[in-house]
Amino acid sequence: MREVAVITGTTHGIGTVTSLELARAGHPVLMLCRDPAAGERVRAAMLREIPDASVKVVRCDLASLASVRECAARVRGECERIGLLINNAGIASVGHRTSVDGFELTFATNHLGPFLLTALLLDRLGVAARVVSVSSRVHYGAQLELDQMVSPARYRAQQAYARSKLANVVHTFALARRLAGSGRTANCLHPGVVATNLLPRWLQLIRPLIRRPIFDAERGARTTLYLALAPQLAQVSGAYFDEHQRPQRADAAAYDITLQEQLWEASAQWVGLAG
Repeated sequence: MREVAVITGTTHGIGTVTSLELARAGHPVLMLCRDPAAGERVRAAMLREIPDASVKVVRCDLASLASVRECAARVRGECERIGLLINNAGIASVGHRTSVDGFELTFATNHLGPFLLTALLLDRLGVAARVVSVSSRVHYGAQLELDQMVSPARYRAQQAYARSKLANVVHTFALARRLAGSGRTANCLHPGVVATNLLPRWLQLIRPLIRRPIFDAERGARTTLYLALAPQLAQVSGAYFDEHQRPQRADAAAYDITLQEQLWEASAQWVGLAG
């Protein structure tokens, strides 16, 4: 049997498709989701399609650091080795909201939660494990002003979402450097503009103006699954892929090692890992 696949955001869209296909590929799947009841419904549907699949639901609210810690402890109790860690979940808050820990909600959910989860599971990654993070092409041109990340002076939904997605790429590249030589890899991707209930309201408003095609969830999951399963990527790490499974140059800021380390150190402090 293959090593366990851990994936966040599994109750809809790309996450549901990814969970199903990883189970079909023979991976035991741990579906991390904020709503366990919804997760159990997805699990039941998966088992109807793949009766012998090993699928479990674990509650994880990425906007709550306490919930992430509880989830990580549960995951560690469920499996000795993780073969795939897929940071898929994400939100785009239209209005300014804060997490239970006091951080801007989009940043907390899209970066701080996955950062903490990854850190807490890092020592359980198998010898050829892959960490795959779903980012977005909107990261191009975003600015990581650390003093504005957790509590911006002026909130703009598009800006907040783009910042969080750039943070995903920067975190991936910093993680890849730390994993270098270990056999483990870290890569990130743009899934395409995917028509799910997570499509941000501001994006729905401009949808008639978007020239790129709108993907369904099955098409949107292709790059995630490619990074997770393709044998030819076993040694590829620290890369950003587009919706057509092609490696692309990320925003120049993502390659700035000083910025990578600044974000890593600040994130560790914010989530309580520093020291």
